[in-house]
Amino acid sequence: MRRSRLDLKLFEFSTSHQISLHVRSPGVCSEIKNRGTRDVLMVVCDGLKGLPDAVNAVWEKTIVQTCIVHLLRNSFKYASKRDWAQIAKDLKPVYTAASESEALDRFAEFSGKWEKRYPAIIRLWENAWSEFVPFLRFDREIRTVICTTNAIESINARLRRAVNARGHFPTEQAALKCLYLAIMSLDPTGKGRKRWTNRWKAALNAFDVTFDGRLSAGRK
Repeated sequence: MRRSRLDLKLFEFSTSHQISLHVRSPGVCSEIKNRGTRDVLMVVCDGLKGLPDAVNAVWEKTIVQTCIVHLLRNSFKYASKRDWAQIAKDLKPVYTAASESEALDRFAEFSGKWEKRYPAIIRLWENAWSEFVPFLRFDREIRTVICTTNAIESINARLRRAVNARGHFPTEQAALKCLYLAIMSLDPTGKGRKRWTNRWKAALNAFDVTFDGRLSAGRK
C-alpha cells in the first residue's frame, strides 16, 4: 500500500514566513472562523504588515495588538549592543505608562535622547504605534498576558520539531496523535498545567469585565 504524505501547516502570523500576508491571512482567518471560532477578543502578533485589516475583515470587533517583546527585540536590531541595556531601560516607561498620553510623553523623552543616534528605532515605534497603544487600555492582569507571543511560539516550535522528525504520516489520525503527544510532553505530570491555570484566573476575570461578557458568552 502506498503511503500518502500528509502536509501539516501550523498557521501562525510571523514575519519569518516569506509569504504575502494579503494573499494568505484572510483565508486562514476565515478557515479558523469556519471551524467554530465565532469571536476573537484580541490577536497579539509581531507586527506583520496588513494583519489588522486581515483580522478585522473576519472579526470586526477584534483588537490587534503588537507583541511588546518583539517590538523591543526589533528595536535592538538597529542599536549597538553596548546601548541595549540603556535603550531597554528608557523604553520601559513607554510601555508601562498608565495611559496613551503618558506613553506619548515618555516616548517624546526617548526620542529626544536617541533619535539622532538611532532614527530607525524611532520610526519603528511610530509605525507600530496604532497597534501598540491598545495595550495601554488594559489592567495589569491583561497586560501581563498579552505583552508577548513567546508562549505560543514555543508551543508551535515544539510541534514543528515533532512533525519534522517524523517527516510523513500514513493517516491524519497518526499526525494528530503525533501533535497530541508533543503537546502532552510539555507537561507530562500535569503540575505545570494546574499552576498556569491558576495564574490565568485574574486575567480571565479582567478579560470578561473589559470585553463586556464576550468571553463568557463564547463558552455557552
